[in-house]
Amino acid sequence: MLFLASLAFYGFWKVEYLPIMLLSAVTDYLVSLRLAKTEKQSSRRLLLAISLLVNLGLLFYFKYLSFFLDNVWFGLALFGVKSTPPVLDIILPLGISFYTFQTISYTIDVYRRQIEPVREFVLYGCYVTFFPQLVAGPILRCSEVTTQLDERPAFKREDIAVGLRRVLAGLFLKVVLADNIASSVDAGFAQQVSTLSALDVWTLAFMFGFQIYFDFSAYSHIALGCARMMGIRFPENFNFPYAASSPKEFWGRWHISLSSWIRDYLYLPLAGAKFRTSSTGGLDTAADTDVPLARTRALFLTWAIMGLWHGANWTFVFWGLYHSVCVFGYRSLKPLRLRFSERFRELGGWAITLPLMMLSWIPFRAKNLTDTLYMYGKLLQPRQYLSLGLRANTYVAAAVVLLLTIIAHLAYRHWIPKLKRHPQLYQPIETLALTVVVGLVFVFLRPISQFIYFQF
Repeated sequence: MLFLASLAFYGFWKVEYLPIMLLSAVTDYLVSLRLAKTEKQSSRRLLLAISLLVNLGLLFYFKYLSFFLDNVWFGLALFGVKSTPPVLDIILPLGISFYTFQTISYTIDVYRRQIEPVREFVLYGCYVTFFPQLVAGPILRCSEVTTQLDERPAFKREDIAVGLRRVLAGLFLKVVLADNIASSVDAGFAQQVSTLSALDVWTLAFMFGFQIYFDFSAYSHIALGCARMMGIRFPENFNFPYAASSPKEFWGRWHISLSSWIRDYLYLPLAGAKFRTSSTGGLDTAADTDVPLARTRALFLTWAIMGLWHGANWTFVFWGLYHSVCVFGYRSLKPLRLRFSERFRELGGWAITLPLMMLSWIPFRAKNLTDTLYMYGKLLQPRQYLSLGLRANTYVAAAVVLLLTIIAHLAYRHWIPKLKRHPQLYQPIETLALTVVVGLVFVFLRPISQFIYFQF
């Protein structure tokens, strides 16, 4: 029933795109069964290549073919070859980047003999199509979810209560915070970049940073909450990333399922290091390989691919390379960092990391690479700090959201755990807070408000 319900859920978007997802799932299911029986290494590599060719071929066609052809025609024009590029009317299948990564990870894990193949297709199909996280993650490992789906979990009131709170938290982050920030962000990025000052660029970077965080973490909360109400536990996908004190720590807290996937199935093999099976995020391999050049080459190549995974545009490649420079700089400054106390490294690292991470969102949101570089250029001109080009309440909103985010982190890490020791005090406060959240959700709920990561 769960498998059919998940297919119906996806089919409500475009039923004709169901065969594409099922083709990916069936291919990896059959390949993995064959991999488990095959001992000859050349045959195993051929089977893995078939899986990668089908999955990445589908992803390339739907997501990158138009981008590839546009760049080919642009390159030909530079050499004087003038022709009209073909017009392709290709619709990107919803969630293809996420379910493709899931099926690939399954086949690779079977190839590495880390897991046994799932022999029941419906069970495997539930892993691929499970509706709470099908559209925008988190990206699950087969071993994390099939053991839970294999048997119906016992009904627990705690699962319902925890799941409902997670869904409410997600709705609050989405409709109350992210969607209200979106109007200021859209208005700011719609302006001509020539009218923006350096302070405007900083403000828009912070505002969009908060918007995408609230929006994407909201979806993750809802996905985890829906699964929990059915007795299924997903790994966390966010952990207060803007509290990170280094670029490395940021990616151990942001979109954890993606950063761990990229590490295990792309970065570590490129760096010549041992692979892991953990869903803990991060891309560092200091303890896994002693070849600095290989690590550095793998770092930059991985981040370029990770950027391209987010979208078929050079702005995303630039976004990925920006993060690779940040991580590389953090590694290179390790001897200097060790001269300071741990407390100073934590606070100073946060004060440096937060603005660096916020500035990284400019290419993620800007119209093109030209606008991105123009906006970054404004930051290097002292005269550009003497004017303001946005609505006055945008600056106030950015400051307020930053302050509230810091308070929320302190409350979650320090104040709430202490308060929970006194149930007679904590429970009425929690009830009041949930009541306010429900009221705000109904006040700000809009008929149509798409999650940002649906486009990826």
